[in-house]
Amino acid sequence: MNQSAKRYSPLQALLIGGAIATTATVSVFGSAWTRCVLAALEDSPKALVDQVWQLVNREYVDGSFNQQDWLATRQTLLSKEYSSQEQAYVAIREALQKLGDPYTRFMDPQQYQALTSQTSGEVSGIGIRMEINDKTQRLTVLETIENSPALKAGIKPGDEILAIDGQSTHKMELERASDLIRGKVGTPITLQLGRIGQSPFNLDLTRATIEVPTVRYGLKKEGNRRVGYIRLREFSGHASEQMRRAIRDLNSQKVDAFVLDLRGNPGGLLNSSIEIARMWLDEGGIVRTVNRAGGSELTKANRTALTQHPLAILVDENSASASEILTGALKDNKRAVVIGSQTFGKAMVQSVHQLADGSGLAVTIAHYYTPDGTDINKKGIVPDIKLDLTAAQQRQLASNPNLLGTQNDPQYTRAIAALSSQNFAQPPATHSNQPVSSGARNLKF
Repeated sequence: MNQSAKRYSPLQALLIGGAIATTATVSVFGSAWTRCVLAALEDSPKALVDQVWQLVNREYVDGSFNQQDWLATRQTLLSKEYSSQEQAYVAIREALQKLGDPYTRFMDPQQYQALTSQTSGEVSGIGIRMEINDKTQRLTVLETIENSPALKAGIKPGDEILAIDGQSTHKMELERASDLIRGKVGTPITLQLGRIGQSPFNLDLTRATIEVPTVRYGLKKEGNRRVGYIRLREFSGHASEQMRRAIRDLNSQKVDAFVLDLRGNPGGLLNSSIEIARMWLDEGGIVRTVNRAGGSELTKANRTALTQHPLAILVDENSASASEILTGALKDNKRAVVIGSQTFGKAMVQSVHQLADGSGLAVTIAHYYTPDGTDINKKGIVPDIKLDLTAAQQRQLASNPNLLGTQNDPQYTRAIAALSSQNFAQPPATHSNQPVSSGARNLKF
């Protein structure tokens, strides 16, 4: 990903300088015409339209632009008059649809901010997870996040949020409540809480930057085995450090095997998947990316694995992109046994840019392959042990996530059985250190 919550993208730097990016393609019109157009576009919705066109023109993985005349597309876009940003948004989305690529997409400012928060692994708020309770229909705290203002203030799971800054939450939608609770770091917020055995009371808090937990783990005793169970929800900006803490903590508890649960993990940042792969793999390829010019880069392990214990990976049809990079790397290197359903099948890399008005653009810039050269796009990864859950089993686990990683979870129990097999008892022996490719970009999958 070309940007993060704390880092300017190349496009941002250009915009701060008051310029609009240009490419060699534009020069066919002549420099005088180009200067005229740029001056006319400054501070207009057309500026946004042209920025999107320029980025796609420069970066998009398919140089034929899906057999579209991309230069003619620019002329059409700039020949129109836009009375508002919203009209420009519509035109941009219509132009991008011609590429036939659902992953090259335009995001309005709200959508872009949501993506930024998700991939950074941080939000500004008080650090709670909440739901509308099915029985009471009241906004209820599910969990308080470690080191958060909510935890420090004594908010507990089960507390009901009756009002937010004096605004009643009666019949309030969850999304609306989340919007009210989030806000600028350092700003105050007052919650009215209901707690069993107490009268409603007010609690004053100050919003802070919250690191969203994406890794959950625990020690499982399965017969005479000590198994470290780790569930990774997405590959955010903090996922690798959370994974490192989990592996080290479980190592200190003397586990003798691991189960890594990637079910339902939609992906995230490329660097995160590479860093996590290196925690499990001492040597071997991790992922090969190929850009539109045919340039190929193979990223490898670098002898920094944190454990050599046997490993099983759980996947399903919603394990996608960065999840598939990690799974493919460990599967191809015979470092892990993969169990579950065939994965989603997304093998494209996106670069993400912030635009002038706070909107954003994701552009597909490369295709990736597993270390063995397998193209999984629209195909997915076939597990070593294919085990699909029945509809009833899926409903049971979805309605009670606490059953994941227990004897009530058929894919987990199959993983435990596989780890007991000598075929998967140990990772492959390591050999001499090999050169490692460098410069992997922080991209989104």
